[in-house]
Amino acid sequence: MSRIYFRTILILFTFVFVMGCKKDDDEQAAVDPTAENKKGLGTSAEDIMQSGTYNRLTVEMAYSAISEPSETAKTNFRNFVEARVNKPGGVSFVERTIQDQPGAPFSIQEIRNIEDNVRTIYTEGDNIAVFVFFSSGRSENDTETTVTLGTAYRNTSMVIYESTLQLLAGSDPDLLPILESTVLNHEFGHILGLTNILSDDIHANHEDPVAEKHCIVDNCLMYFDATNIGRSELQRFMQQAKVPELDPLCIADLQAKGGN
Repeated sequence: MSRIYFRTILILFTFVFVMGCKKDDDEQAAVDPTAENKKGLGTSAEDIMQSGTYNRLTVEMAYSAISEPSETAKTNFRNFVEARVNKPGGVSFVERTIQDQPGAPFSIQEIRNIEDNVRTIYTEGDNIAVFVFFSSGRSENDTETTVTLGTAYRNTSMVIYESTLQLLAGSDPDLLPILESTVLNHEFGHILGLTNILSDDIHANHEDPVAEKHCIVDNCLMYFDATNIGRSELQRFMQQAKVPELDPLCIADLQAKGGN
């Protein structure tokens, strides 16, 4: 498809919101050592941000040779994560090149299955782990008018549809890193509980009643319209050459849970 077509579509970030089970964590871990990383979205927000239970954070980023994100996006994402969490033991980023995963378009269950097959770092000891998969295939939710760019689907898991981002950016070398960075930061924001994922934000009233679990504040990273990119929005991204930032209310919500 031509780039002109993609300028006219709506692009959606998504997240999968599943309330975590209240079973005893130790009992779960005894049965499945990866259980700490298979909970509902937002349930590990405080553990990721605070320095109490987990002193360190490791972010594993897995991609194939054709779905590797730009170096600029990697740097922007590192800076975003490090700015939001309190980890005296440090934040580590582990990059892994994996085999290309066939079978696209992918359902979220298929993305979960890929994670289970390729993920190597799980929460253990004083280290909590987050997994980011950069897919070379598109989401099954794509239509003729909308495409999904990323999804946060577990407490420590998210997928970025890198091939869709690359197709959307076309031949513009400046647009791709901005789109990649926006999707990465936005989905990680959902993992951190934004916006009001578990209905426990201190500023719950800034959740958009029309676009639930997104911020109602214009120009915020978590604002729903920041995830609907048509021709005018693409031009704005190119002109500003800037990734949207969190608004003060979203930052206050993170700080209330032990983040920065």
